[in-house]
Amino acid sequence: MRFDFFRRSSEGEGAGADAGASAQPEAGCEGHLTYSMLLDAQRRVIGYRMAWRAAGAAPAESAVSGASGAAGVKALMDTLAMHLNPEGEGWLLGSQLLFVDVTVDALFQGELQSLPPQQVVLCMRAEELMDADLRSILLFLREQGFGFMQCGGTELPEDPELRSIVTHLEVGANAADTVARLRRDEQLGHRPVELVASRVEDWKQFDACAALRVNVFVDGAFRNPPVLETEDALQPESLLIVQLMQMLQRNEDLRVIEAALKHDAALTYRLLRYINSPAVGMAVEIHSLRHAVAMLGYSPLYRWLSLLLATSNKAGSPYMMKKAILRGRFVELVGQGMLPASEADNLFVAGMFSLLDQLLGVSMEGVLRKVQLTEAVQQAILSRGGLYGPFVALAESCELDDGQAARLSEALFLSPAQVNAAQLSALVWAQEASPAAAGP
Repeated sequence: MRFDFFRRSSEGEGAGADAGASAQPEAGCEGHLTYSMLLDAQRRVIGYRMAWRAAGAAPAESAVSGASGAAGVKALMDTLAMHLNPEGEGWLLGSQLLFVDVTVDALFQGELQSLPPQQVVLCMRAEELMDADLRSILLFLREQGFGFMQCGGTELPEDPELRSIVTHLEVGANAADTVARLRRDEQLGHRPVELVASRVEDWKQFDACAALRVNVFVDGAFRNPPVLETEDALQPESLLIVQLMQMLQRNEDLRVIEAALKHDAALTYRLLRYINSPAVGMAVEIHSLRHAVAMLGYSPLYRWLSLLLATSNKAGSPYMMKKAILRGRFVELVGQGMLPASEADNLFVAGMFSLLDQLLGVSMEGVLRKVQLTEAVQQAILSRGGLYGPFVALAESCELDDGQAARLSEALFLSPAQVNAAQLSALVWAQEASPAAAGP
């Protein structure tokens, strides 16, 4: 059965048109993609909820509402396919799931076929899922492997066939009664449904959801509790990394740096894991710090250590680590072509270190008293000023979906397509760089 059987024809479009032929959003559909992260009970990122913010749309406006909803979903799908599922390379986000809010019209678009169905969950309102006229297309897409998340309503459909379509149910942060009732239904033989909470305001609510085995969507405004006011709170591994970074800045002999690194075998192991990860792309396996410097030179070592510093807080949140890595890589990518290649490491450090207080649980001033950064990087971190500040500000705006991304990217002469490409490339890079954030 061909998917085109279910596709609604539009004016000027032949029935056999190739839905995946266009990789760029149509005219009038320019916009910025936004996403929130799906966290499990251990605060690990296991998926993303993607949306399309059309040019000029207010932040509070639904990304798929209005007459342009289907066109926005098409633009989003084209963009996701281009960067996450490129032809000849396959799916680049591993086991990560994508949740996409869709309109009814979007169900009939061939662009849905540009992503692997097993990795995509289509998010729809309860009343749309229960529309009898949509049953055939819903069943067809479910058979292909697409998941469906019911948004709104606390009751699953009574109809067994329709209930079999729903794989996920969106619940509120304080829906303990709903969760308990659905768990009882599972014990009575009903097919299990994954529960996902949204509109979670803080970690207390998150922990309440985690205790109920409910995964949680968190947006860019989600933050860790207030940080400590003293740099003395830095953990031993963090202090060692800071010491190594300072030795690099003083251009000390490699043998002295190696000797200091040998005091922590686990840190050495994590550093080598990162250097050998796909994100770095070495053609040969690196076995020692001396070998790495011989192959790549001295300057990348500061970048690697900065990444390890960001992931050195054993009590830190994997979510915040992923967020910092994403921000660092995004800032580096949007700065490419605008600043000299020699600035790449500084761009990455400026982006990632702008979240260092959240990562290490120490005030930013306390961290900067220990870590000696260039004036330009400090300006970006503290005030979003200086050479790198506008790039960090753009990254922050994209995370917050505050409606300022279009203005900030235009000031940097970046098109929406370039910003979207950088965001998705950063997601892929962070996935490949995951060994750096993992323990030994």
